[in-house]
Amino acid sequence: MARRARELLAAGHKVISLALGEPDFPTPPAAIEAAHAAALAGDTKYPPVDGTPALKAAVARKFARENGLDYAPDELIVSNGGKQIIFNAFMATIDPGDEVVVPAPYWVSYPLIARMFGGVPVHPVCDESDGFSLRADRLAQALTPRTKWLVLNFPNNPSGGVCTEEELRAIASALRDFPNVWILSDEIYEHLVFDNRRFTSFASVAPDLRDRILTMNGVAKAYAMTGWRVGYAGGPRDLIAAMRTVQGNATSGVCTVAQAAAAAALDGPEDLIGVMRATYAKRRQAVVEALRAIPGITCAMPSGAFYAYPGVEGCLGKTTPDGQVIATDADFALALLDRAHVATVPGSAFGLSPYLRLSCATGDAELEEACRRIAGFVASLR
Repeated sequence: MARRARELLAAGHKVISLALGEPDFPTPPAAIEAAHAAALAGDTKYPPVDGTPALKAAVARKFARENGLDYAPDELIVSNGGKQIIFNAFMATIDPGDEVVVPAPYWVSYPLIARMFGGVPVHPVCDESDGFSLRADRLAQALTPRTKWLVLNFPNNPSGGVCTEEELRAIASALRDFPNVWILSDEIYEHLVFDNRRFTSFASVAPDLRDRILTMNGVAKAYAMTGWRVGYAGGPRDLIAAMRTVQGNATSGVCTVAQAAAAAALDGPEDLIGVMRATYAKRRQAVVEALRAIPGITCAMPSGAFYAYPGVEGCLGKTTPDGQVIATDADFALALLDRAHVATVPGSAFGLSPYLRLSCATGDAELEEACRRIAGFVASLR
């Protein structure tokens, strides 16, 4: 998909990309200023493997202030983006044959990293009819004595699904019957929830499970700092120590200047978060309404993140004007790119078909034009 989009761009076509999960906002000025000041002050030496004291203190304040979670310095780790948190945790714990429960649809890296260490991904399905939230009964059916990890990612990438506090409590209840299961709660989209919903951190609703919950987050989405590569997590000190050992022999610590920027973002004004949230809420409303108006397409209203996850089952089996049969969501996505020059990601990449993931992290005019092109493409199918 990416290669074909580049080819079309090189050929002079105007391609609208809705494929990238990256905020279209600038990094907060306070973070940039803090990075500049740190560099000028000579804070450019090797950092501690698990994070600078200043950033770990800012992370601890953030967890306490926003999530009601208290972590000591040796219960925290700072990594090169959220992805390294996952890598560290899985490498430190997974043995060949261990099952890793990753509800579908899922961010692509969870099962891929699990497989790197011999893990066996298991995928209970989150239905569109449930707003893509995880039902406790489906989770219970997926848990076995071989389960090593459960991955929770709500608000969810790619669906925008959000679990309510009541749903999280039901999930915690199911996990109490499996005392050897670790829980990874990826809360990177916590600030992007809509319709007056309240985000709840999993560890805050299940304090009795605290000694096996790893709560991860980062500055990429809430503060538009994807390129700074700073993720962080809080969890049991023995697990954090093992993750620190993995990181110390892989990448060592995170860039000191980026850590200074992240600390300033976490402790700084939160005006940008509110602006981003309101902007994404407005965009997803317009995009979902436009998609729902297209015959053959369904679309749940996402409760969080900045994606739409429309279903294209009603378009399968149809044929493009030049005779290509649309048999899968991947066929749909590729044909949409070739003929309407709109780049998306097929749901098969996220373990649940037939869907597409569309990012609303782009300009209003581009989103409106993209929806018009999608409607025209679907209308051309026979």
